[in-house]
Amino acid sequence: MPSRKKTAMFAFAFFTCISSFVMICVVLATQHWISSNVDFSGTNSSITVRLTYGLFSGTCEQFVGVGLQVPEKTFQVADNLRNSKAKSMITAIIVILVLSLLSSLLSSGFTCTNAVSNPYQTFLGPIGVYTWNSLCGIFILTAMILFPVNIEENSLSVELALGCSSFLQTHINSTHAYGYSYWIMLLIIILNMASIIIIYFYAHARYSEKKEQERPMENAPKDVILF
Repeated sequence: MPSRKKTAMFAFAFFTCISSFVMICVVLATQHWISSNVDFSGTNSSITVRLTYGLFSGTCEQFVGVGLQVPEKTFQVADNLRNSKAKSMITAIIVILVLSLLSSLLSSGFTCTNAVSNPYQTFLGPIGVYTWNSLCGIFILTAMILFPVNIEENSLSVELALGCSSFLQTHINSTHAYGYSYWIMLLIIILNMASIIIIYFYAHARYSEKKEQERPMENAPKDVILF
């Protein structure tokens, strides 16, 4: 059975890992990744399309001229994309987040196992926790980078706005504001770092205790050791 100290440390790390898993599920499920106002020039007046969307679905509404507003409607991101490059990058982000979800799940399993037992395999201990949390953090950071790149390089919001209406003409300007679904990923990275730090301090403290136990034998007189 593990010591109380080990159980407490790994239980706390398990809490951070399972919180990371839940947060990734929220990121995938919600559509508040970004809100965009995309301006177009029409035949007689300007048209503004306001979008709020995530990786799978979103909503859009149109404002024509000064006062006319077209009712809000829901759309599927994949159906509104004509740019294959933008569509491929959205798919890549989804795959990366699924991989981070699996990494977080494995990390949760490793910390839970160490909280209730002492596994013989080295990889099932702190090394495994370091590995899976690091991979999860790298996947999340990659998704955080790819999404804005897709917005700027592939004009993702403009593509989705064009899919919402067939009367839009020349694109004038776009403004973007990233939503809570996007910024939650920063919290996930912090949780992964917290898990690694907790287990590192536990492993370091355990190593120091072992060194302290070995020191009396190293400092003992040779005749005592021989005796």
